[in-house]
Amino acid sequence: MTLAAAGAAVALASALAAAPTVTLTAAGHAPKTGTQWLYSVRAQTGGKPAAAKLTAQIVDPIGGVHPVDYAKTTKPIKNWLFTGTFHDFVVWPKSSRGIPVTFRLTVTVGDVKKVIAYHVTPR
Repeated sequence: MTLAAAGAAVALASALAAAPTVTLTAAGHAPKTGTQWLYSVRAQTGGKPAAAKLTAQIVDPIGGVHPVDYAKTTKPIKNWLFTGTFHDFVVWPKSSRGIPVTFRLTVTVGDVKKVIAYHVTPR
């Protein structure tokens, strides 16, 4: 292995180790309407909590995009700053029962943008 190849391998390994990871943990794909459906978003870089921005939206079957409000407020989760883990809930309205929607999260860590599309059908 040449010195240049070894340097490139180290740079690649370093970049992969530092690549941000974003995960969603949610209380299933069939939430009950009228109750709190809990979810958490975790952002890490190199296995450590990372500073991130979060935008949460609900995409309906005909393509309409609806903002998700934080907890019981009317403040939309748009470019919401957090470090490490973000916890919140959604209360699905009774009118959403049986309608398949996409819970879409856009998380930006540094210059890297990750989009999570989580399919949900409230019951």
